[in-house]
Amino acid sequence: MANIKSAKKRIEVNRKKNANNVPKKSAMKTAIKKAVTTPSTETVNEAYKRIDKALAKNIITKNKAARAKARVSKSNDKENK
Repeated sequence: MANIKSAKKRIEVNRKKNANNVPKKSAMKTAIKKAVTTPSTETVNEAYKRIDKALAKNIITKNKAARAKARVSKSNDKENK
């Protein structure tokens, strides 16, 4: 455990941010898996929405968002052909 006051505060802030970010990241991953396994307009749009929200909140990086969108798009293209 930290002894310095600022270090204790950082630990607490990180704990709170982690508690907020984990469910959002999990929901994003679930939406992506759903869109990849059963691609439809609804599931793809939901996955895009979750990815964009996670990116806006700095939960994921720009490159990861692009990869995830490409993966969803690729599975949707296969389904439409």
